[in-house]
Amino acid sequence: MLSRARAWRLPYGGLEPSKTCFFRGPVAPSSSGRSSAEPRPVPLSYKLLDGEAARPALVFLHGLFGCKTNFNSIAKALAQQTGRRVLTVDARNHGDSPHSPDMSYEVMSQDLQDLLPRLGLVPCVLIGHSMGGKTAMLLALQRPELVERLVAVDISPVETTPSLDFPAYMAAMKAIDIPDEVSRSCARKLADKQLSSLIQDPAVRQFLLTNLVEADGRFVWRVNLDALAQHVDKILAFPPRQEFYPGPTLFLLGGNSEFVQWPTL
Repeated sequence: MLSRARAWRLPYGGLEPSKTCFFRGPVAPSSSGRSSAEPRPVPLSYKLLDGEAARPALVFLHGLFGCKTNFNSIAKALAQQTGRRVLTVDARNHGDSPHSPDMSYEVMSQDLQDLLPRLGLVPCVLIGHSMGGKTAMLLALQRPELVERLVAVDISPVETTPSLDFPAYMAAMKAIDIPDEVSRSCARKLADKQLSSLIQDPAVRQFLLTNLVEADGRFVWRVNLDALAQHVDKILAFPPRQEFYPGPTLFLLGGNSEFVQWPTL
């Protein structure tokens, strides 16, 4: 339960049928070595629920290891209750979006700067959870004209120091060994057992296992573990910025959140 919410402005620094669109292109090339510093966007996978075009759309961004389906229930409910368009998006290296060796908030923001205007969804209400919240905050700082208002869920624009050992989780996921041609239920049980030696919380294991998918008779992780492991420090950090986002901003966090530390007044 989200027991505390405060409305802040973000400082610098620190109804046609629903349409589902999936992109499964080749792995995106790295932007390293390019003459331009501009990051290269990838074609993100998304699901768009149609609504009134005259009102700002609601755009949901998931967290690390998540995907757009995390928001299925709330997206449908908000589309019905508000009559607005609702967009859920897979970040690069997550869900059905392309894999890329580049993984930073700058490139994730650029992906959205490419997608949202193309869909005619700007300015929008941008709602991001955890990693998605940092992406949303950076986009609001870089391109405030694209963001009608901002909601950051369980995250703030500073370096994250969680108790969860994300690099160890990634290593454990990469190390699982599942025989070919086993059933989906068997594969999940085997993976869960192998992960349990490091990850004691069954809820965390079940969340990670949502990324286990079948491809050509084998079970693989749909998240790009190599890219996430290589850039985990960037994911836990937040890019230093000097801009200011002037729009309405709401920070939501749980009463026992380990990802947002409120100052002692």
